Amino acid sequence: MSPTDLVEPGWEPVADQLHASIAAGDDLGGTVAVYHDGRCTVNVAAGHVDRERSQPYTHDHLQLVFSTTKGVTAVAVAMCVQRGLLDYAEPVARYWPEFAVAGKQDATVAQLLSHQCGLITVDGITLDECLQWDTVTAKLAAQAPDWPIGTGHGYHALSYGWLAGELVRRVDGRPFGQFVSEEIASPLGLDLWIGLPTDEEHRVAPLIGAVMDTTSVDPAVKAMLDAFMGPGTRAGRALTMSGAFSQEGVFNRREVHAASIPAANAITRAGDLARMYAATMGEVDGVRLVDEDTITVASSRVTPPNEGDLCLVMPTAFGMGFMTHERFSPYAGPGSYGHPGAGGSVAFAQPSRRLAMAYVMNQMAPNLAADVRAQRLIDTACRIIDG
Repeated sequence: MSPTDLVEPGWEPVADQLHASIAAGDDLGGTVAVYHDGRCTVNVAAGHVDRERSQPYTHDHLQLVFSTTKGVTAVAVAMCVQRGLLDYAEPVARYWPEFAVAGKQDATVAQLLSHQCGLITVDGITLDECLQWDTVTAKLAAQAPDWPIGTGHGYHALSYGWLAGELVRRVDGRPFGQFVSEEIASPLGLDLWIGLPTDEEHRVAPLIGAVMDTTSVDPAVKAMLDAFMGPGTRAGRALTMSGAFSQEGVFNRREVHAASIPAANAITRAGDLARMYAATMGEVDGVRLVDEDTITVASSRVTPPNEGDLCLVMPTAFGMGFMTHERFSPYAGPGSYGHPGAGGSVAFAQPSRRLAMAYVMNQMAPNLAADVRAQRLIDTACRIIDG
């Protein structure tokens, strides 16, 4: 272990599991962190930044965490609700008047945060337009839903962030990334950005591999994947903003890191994400982000049990922006709330165990959630707590 690692007595199996994953070739480099009862018990960095294994992965490295970002955004919205700036039951249009077009005038904040509004993309939008906040939010506000609002839910893989983030901007007045920096990161001392400053870019560990690399997949399996997630499907459109983010390596690009994409481009470390989630359950060094009443509402499932996702097909479970416990997002079991990220990352809290945990990595696996490497780490932490 690195001398900068933190592993409290009894928690060594979590660190051992990360090292075993790297030794087996399942992982290349990354970090895992655990907070228990508001105290950090594990914060370990291991592996390498590059395929050649010439540069160690350290605690100084930052990682883009894809949809694990959505949990940060859900916390920001919950903070605005707690302050009386937003109400989950109110229409979105109360705060964002331009949203009240194309049949969306009655859509509630709760429906928007739980992926029920059918605004999964803007067909024809370009990458440059997606990187311009005012442009992409205006296009989404003008968009007609892909399905009647309230009749089902479907994963807003990228659009969720601009929709939720614009609500925060409308009621708080600050750009979304600035809100996260000043209201979440700064009070807790986190290295966490949605919109990475230029002088932090050198710390970013590049992502290696692709989420859905089908180059070596059996042709029959590839055909099935294309049927569910190809460019013309809802999943394909949602996951790439109708192709705007389909270029290879796009999330390793500086202009994408610099933009504000509150569904997919938080750049941070596992220790920072775990600390944030711990501060949604109680005080961490005197800081609590969200009170118990607010987080209870925010983390409660809104979408019906066993309802198939209109984009991802399989059942998914959403609260007020958080992905809640379900087969697709198992975490530590019932009561967990957080969000996984494409390729493997995850961060969540489970109040019953007083557990907050995060795992981030540079080696992408072919999944959107329920990463095997992450689940082994989570299961190990749960066994330690349960005795």
